[in-house]
Amino acid sequence: MATATVTSKGQVTIPAQVRASLCLGAGDRIEFVELENGQFAIMAAVHSVQSLKGLVRKPASPVSIEDMNVAIAVQGASAR
Repeated sequence: MATATVTSKGQVTIPAQVRASLCLGAGDRIEFVELENGQFAIMAAVHSVQSLKGLVRKPASPVSIEDMNVAIAVQGASAR
């Protein structure tokens, strides 16, 4: 098991073994995901927004900016 020490500034050096397993490099971001019983998992947040391309299908017919603004206004008014 890899361990690390928290500095007085709250910083932690991630052990090389963990960095290698997560494929982390300098400047990469990580996420702390709360599990249960006060436990956390560390996950690499290295996926770009571009990796989401194609996740949502295109609408059957295009929607105009004006139609979007009307829908937002109607939804906002009904939420009050």
